[in-house]
Amino acid sequence: MSDVTIRDADIRLGQFLKLADAVEQGSDVKALLADGLVLVNGEIETRRGRQLHAGDVVALGGQKFTVATRAK
Repeated sequence: MSDVTIRDADIRLGQFLKLADAVEQGSDVKALLADGLVLVNGEIETRRGRQLHAGDVVALGGQKFTVATRAK
C-alpha cells in the first residue's frame, strides 16, 4: 500500500487515480469504474466524482493507495 499526498482536504476519485499513476489518462477511469474494478474503502465505486478524504483507501488491479494530506 502506498500513500498519495494531496494538496487540499479532499480530491475527486478520477483525479486521485491519475495523481497516483494508477491510470495513464483521465479518460481511462470511466471504463474502470463501469467495470467495477475500483474499490474505495473495500466497496465497489462507480462515481468518478466521488470525494476522497485523508485515510480513504483506493484499490485497483491489486494495488492499494491511501489518501494522505500534507502535515500543517
